[in-house]
Amino acid sequence: MASIVFAVLLAILLNSVKEGVLIKMQENVVSFYSGAIQVHKNGYWDEKTLDNSIAYSDSLITQLVNHEEVNVAIGRLESYALAASEKYTKVCMVVGIEPENETLVTSLDKKVIAGDYIRSEDESVLLSEGLAEYLKLTVGDTLVIIGQGYHGVSAAGKYPIKGVIKFASPQLNKTMVYLPMKLAQQLFDATNRLTALVLDIDDVSDADRIEKELTLTTSDEYEVMGWKVLLPELNQVLEGERAENVIFLFVLYMLIAFGIFGTVLMMTIERQYEFGVLIAIGMRNLKLSSVVVLENIMISVLGAIAGTMLSIPMIGYFYKFPIRISGDLEKAYENFGFEPIFYFSIAPKIFYSQTIVIFCIALVLSLYPLLKIARLKPVSAMRT
Repeated sequence: MASIVFAVLLAILLNSVKEGVLIKMQENVVSFYSGAIQVHKNGYWDEKTLDNSIAYSDSLITQLVNHEEVNVAIGRLESYALAASEKYTKVCMVVGIEPENETLVTSLDKKVIAGDYIRSEDESVLLSEGLAEYLKLTVGDTLVIIGQGYHGVSAAGKYPIKGVIKFASPQLNKTMVYLPMKLAQQLFDATNRLTALVLDIDDVSDADRIEKELTLTTSDEYEVMGWKVLLPELNQVLEGERAENVIFLFVLYMLIAFGIFGTVLMMTIERQYEFGVLIAIGMRNLKLSSVVVLENIMISVLGAIAGTMLSIPMIGYFYKFPIRISGDLEKAYENFGFEPIFYFSIAPKIFYSQTIVIFCIALVLSLYPLLKIARLKPVSAMRT
């Protein structure tokens, strides 16, 4: 029973941290910036220019939010530009946002680590922490933005930095500049225009289904895209990691199976004399095999339940207090674009799936004593 308890505990622990890291990675990129679903002008995704922007439309927004699973639709105006300080320059993503509505989708105001969050009437910007460090700028300094606006006009402006924000995603943290929507439209000479409408939904896993439903009801003038299309690299990473996790768990299950089998083997060999005596005094092999199998089932059930119950407070603690990596390993994770924190998942599937798998392994291994007893010869067994 103890071998099954530790097997279940180990499988749940490792699967929880693996899935927790992947889910958090998805949330960091999907929920913190791109959103689960976006609506653009048809063709914008193939050629991301301001010339392929859409005019602000109350009727389109109303149509989108009328879907029962869409909470809100927010507008954005996005373009790449050159950010500059007195001595340094760097390419950045300039994003015009509706400050009050943006907080409903991405909680951008909670990411401010210095200064204050911008408002719709402000003529100042938010700068991501990594970009601010590179440009040697801080709150109160002036940021210069140089780029190309709508229909090829020149876009240039100087803006005070009102706040510095920090993203969990290292990549986003090095490139983002946020302006109030009116200020961004003025900078790019794109009055009343948007490059995207970002939709907020309750469950990111439903994005594919909602995307298909909105595509059927939205005009052909627009394209509706879920996060898997918006972020194909992220989707590939997640799928690759989950496929790798299956292989890893298979190897883990093999090790667990050998560990449990060693216990079952020992239990069977140690009791060969008793088995021989029982058969010699008239107990049928089939009945004795049934008793041993029932014994293994009881041990497996109790071990699986105990392992699951032990894992719940442990996973709950690490879910609330995730493990942060430090030192050189932290820098290595950030260089690869991963947040250097081990998050844990508390999805119910993690608990019952591992319990069921370990329970099934234990039941399959119980076939060994069944076959051993079925071929047992009393005289030979009592001589051991």
